[in-house]
Formats: sequence, C-alpha cells, structure tokens
Amino acid sequence: MQKRPLKDKYYLSVAREIAKRSTCLRVRSGAVIVKDNAIIATGYCGAPRKTKDCFERNECLRDRLNIPHGYRYELCRSVHSEQNAIVNAARLGTNVSEGDMFLYGEGKERNRIDFFPCFICKKMIINAGLNRIICSTSDGEYKVFNVQDWVRNWQERDIIDDKHQYGVD
Repeated sequence: MQKRPLKDKYYLSVAREIAKRSTCLRVRSGAVIVKDNAIIATGYCGAPRKTKDCFERNECLRDRLNIPHGYRYELCRSVHSEQNAIVNAARLGTNVSEGDMFLYGEGKERNRIDFFPCFICKKMIINAGLNRIICSTSDGEYKVFNVQDWVRNWQERDIIDDKHQYGVD
C-alpha cells in the first residue's frame, strides 16, 4: 500500500514548487496559505506586478551594495513570498484568519536553508490572524511556529530577542 505524505509535508512540497517562480537572485521562496484543509492563497518572492525583477535587470541591488541578508529590505526589489500570499488572498477577498502558512526556501546555490519569516513578514502574519507557520529547514525537515507564541514572546521581551530570524549569515 502506498503511503500518503503527512499534510504538513504535502503543503511544504507545494510551497517548494511555488518557490520555483521566484525572481530573487538571493533566495527562492514560496508560501502557501491553507485554511480548512484547502489552499486559499500562494505567493513567491518577486518584484511587484508589472515591474522589472532582478532576473530582467540581471542584478541584485542589495548584492551590488554589499547589504547582508536580513537588512535594508526597503532597498530590495522583491516582495517576500509571505507578503505576496497575504496580498494575493486580499486581492481575491479571501479571509486568511485562522489559516496556516507553509514556507519553503532555498539559497543562491539552490540549497535548502532554514527559512523563517523576517520581522516585517512576522508582523504581517500576526496582523493577518494566521495560526501556525510551518517553515522548511536546511536538514529537509520543518519547524512549526505558533503565531500566538510570537505575540506572547514580544509582549514579554523585545522583537529583537526573537531567536528564529531570517538572514543570519
């Protein structure tokens, strides 16, 4: 009898496929929002609609300026996959509250990385009302975050104390 993948692994594999559409030269990432066991929105890392992406420009501005991962996002041409998934749901009038988000990420060399949301995305995720964030890790597994734990932690400590940060070089 053929074994079916666990749901978390299944949705992460969908996020991996979505990541292939990324137009960021640094990171290839995909996001899937699931609610009531149905995919309700997806997003990948890429330039805003109808603008030139890094592939078309053949450069990453942040690389050219020697900006390390995790810093100066305002200078990046791309919108993160998490943000795009939330925006895509909003464009369709889809409520993501109480849903789960699955994130997959790869580095420049297409190697698996610990792919955790940046602080900007974490704030959007909290405000969107998502429940769980399931992130791919470099070992081929995944880590699950409860969004309410982020809220509690940030109430007790400062946001900069968060130990699972994207962009740690």
